Amino acid sequence: METRILIVEDEKPISDILKFNLEKEGYKVELAYDGEEALSKVSQGNPDLILLDVMLPKLDGFQVCRKIREASTIPILMLTAKEEEVDKVLGLEMGADDYITKPFGMRELLARVKANLRRMNTPVGDKKASIITSGGLVIDFNKYEVKKENTVIELTSREFELLKFLAVQTEQVFSREQLLKEVWGYEYYGDIRTVDVTIRRLREKVEEDASSPKYILTKRGVGYYFRRA
Repeated sequence: METRILIVEDEKPISDILKFNLEKEGYKVELAYDGEEALSKVSQGNPDLILLDVMLPKLDGFQVCRKIREASTIPILMLTAKEEEVDKVLGLEMGADDYITKPFGMRELLARVKANLRRMNTPVGDKKASIITSGGLVIDFNKYEVKKENTVIELTSREFELLKFLAVQTEQVFSREQLLKEVWGYEYYGDIRTVDVTIRRLREKVEEDASSPKYILTKRGVGYYFRRA
């Protein structure tokens, strides 16, 4: 079965180049040129991955990402021409799996596309474990659900997978580079700031006090680890 990718990009020369290169790799590609068309094509076709530009007519990429995330865990890779950290953080907060800043190399883009598709087909962590409890935190792998004090917490797919990976290997410290490889599926191309932003967002959701975490801890100069309360 063909892997379907939706490219949402209002600059036709860019979308055409992306389409050409992705089709060379064997993907089936559809194009959308504004936010409303993107949402329509997602509802009609349910693609396997979305390349989503930030600056779009009608609805911007952040709005589109948020609306898609209300009903779907489709991998979303945001394309942005901006270097400002706030845009990258906002994309992750809206539920994007990652971002790539223009101009980017096609080799880098293809590597990230393949990593995200591979991640969707390869569950992270120990399949034997189904539920991990720690204090008032409950991580249910089968339901893809996290509860804090019996209240369900809304996590993005990436946040859930990062939490699961760390929780399964309790007390083991992982560097940012290791987490990019194991959770994001990136080796050379990943931006370690992506890990820091996702950890921060995760702490804000699962910790009682994100500034003084008790579950997701930092080993200064090394990386991150999970501690059971």
